[in-house]
Amino acid sequence: MSEQSTEKPFDAEAFLNTLTGCPGVYRMIGAEEKILYVGKAKNLKKRVSSYFKRGLNRRLQLMVSQIVTIEIIVTHTEAEALILENNLIKSLKPRYNILLRDDKGYPYIYLSTEQTFPRISSFRGRKREKGRYFGPYPSASSMRETLHILQKLFPVRQCDESFYRNRSRACLQYQIKRCTAPCVDLISPEEYAKDVDNVILFLEGKGNQVVDALVARMEQAASELAFEQAARYRDQISSLQKVQERQYVSGERGDLDLIAVALTAGTACVQLFFIRNGRNLGNKVFFPKIPAGASSENILSAFIAQHYLGKAVPSEIIVSHMPSDQSVLQDALSSQTSHRVAIRGQVRSERARWLEMAKNNADLSLKARLASNADHQRRIEALRDLLELDEIPSRIECFDISHTGGEQTVASCVVFNELGALVSDYRRFNIEGITPGDDYAALHQALTRRYMRIQKGEGRVPDILFIDGGKGQINTVHEALQEVGIVPLLVGIAKGPDRVPGKEQLFLYGQDAPIMVPPNSPALLLIQQIRDEAHRFAITGHRKRRAKSRRESGLEQIAGIGPKRRQRLLKQFGGLQALSEAGVEDIARVDGISRTLAQLIYHTFHEQE
Repeated sequence: MSEQSTEKPFDAEAFLNTLTGCPGVYRMIGAEEKILYVGKAKNLKKRVSSYFKRGLNRRLQLMVSQIVTIEIIVTHTEAEALILENNLIKSLKPRYNILLRDDKGYPYIYLSTEQTFPRISSFRGRKREKGRYFGPYPSASSMRETLHILQKLFPVRQCDESFYRNRSRACLQYQIKRCTAPCVDLISPEEYAKDVDNVILFLEGKGNQVVDALVARMEQAASELAFEQAARYRDQISSLQKVQERQYVSGERGDLDLIAVALTAGTACVQLFFIRNGRNLGNKVFFPKIPAGASSENILSAFIAQHYLGKAVPSEIIVSHMPSDQSVLQDALSSQTSHRVAIRGQVRSERARWLEMAKNNADLSLKARLASNADHQRRIEALRDLLELDEIPSRIECFDISHTGGEQTVASCVVFNELGALVSDYRRFNIEGITPGDDYAALHQALTRRYMRIQKGEGRVPDILFIDGGKGQINTVHEALQEVGIVPLLVGIAKGPDRVPGKEQLFLYGQDAPIMVPPNSPALLLIQQIRDEAHRFAITGHRKRRAKSRRESGLEQIAGIGPKRRQRLLKQFGGLQALSEAGVEDIARVDGISRTLAQLIYHTFHEQE
């Protein structure tokens, strides 16, 4: 360990001459012994020396200028350094490190399988009791919801031991059919064990086996003319299918986590999805504090280290951006558990779809964060300055067009004011009587219909009118506005030559040269938010309209579905209504239904993507 006097300027050259090339951890310390930064290195001499070379960004220059001393701890391996770095970051919370502000234990579901009549309950903490633990769950609410569902499906007791051992008669849970009253011997251990087995199968992601067993019981009860009992089994099957729709992830029986990072203008969002035994247990969202210039790869590396070290780790972690220290992270996480941990970024098939889901959630959460009222005020002021307006715009409108090959064209109009989105003023227009695919004609019709209403006293003239497009769209819009006598500030949003977010160009009517906006500008974030909301609102309306025109009713009309398959489907889902609400993966689990046929059934009841 090396230490410098706080009374003299830091002598970097002399310090670097004493450094070793071994792996380890370094702590940069500023005035009054404040920890500035904690880092790890495979080669301490090379890594620390890099901070005292030219070409550093402003953040690092500022940090280095505040160094009074640097302390070094040498470790045997880089993996040991990673663990130590993680512990120091959590305890010291250095100013220039990426900090994850969440360090609590996750809840589990506990089943006391060692007892004659096992109890199912929530659990958080050290696993001292013998039995089965299922989880972890991303939140207490998701765990409680699962317990509530289990109590409806399988009447296994959830009461605590003192209550259970001191009963002389059955409690209310027995009366409402949420328990079979093992406390007063109203059920045999063998019958009770069947429900316990179903609970375990369900929590292990093997719900399909439970459905098959319930179907067999339902048919047996019906053959014995016990129709009331058969109806209860049918309701159980229907409820179980609905639960599986929410929690099942097809084609996977292992444990894995999905981590996606979204990063915009210095704000980051991390989405963590939990997949346990083939079921999606939900997600958690994090907004870590990050230094300026942090990349998605750096954020992910810091997140994995701080989140998993010292905790339970799944066998696989799928990430949206591959951290540069992937191998070190894998070795460190594998060393603390009994199995090998793999971190992967390039995935295919179902896993690619799951990762895309995590990415979309991260993007949406980040957009929601940026759309908060406090941040909206800052961005709308930046928009005023960008467009050189005298006042903050009190009403902004944006139009977009959506169709599929010209079919069922829909135009959207979204509205924003000083506080954010004004959803009550959103409007959609079903476009008719134009050449299919003619976006200019669709735009002209929507604008004319929208602003003719304003002439009649319905609504207000916007201060700014945004159009998703360039000069062509702007000229069309100007013609339509002249016809109705409305003259707002007209701005076109063009995506740029590469159509890459952050490189948008703004076209103002009457100006030849576009306005180039810096990618980290708060004004550009607001413009992107308004444009994306118009696009979302348009495509949602188009899909609903298209689905309505294509939807057919009746399972009998589907090619490839004969009487036997139709009967099997209705039994598995408890009726046509439940089948119409099922997903492709749920339908494909039914015996004799291929994925292709499942997609055909799904598209019969839903819009076609």
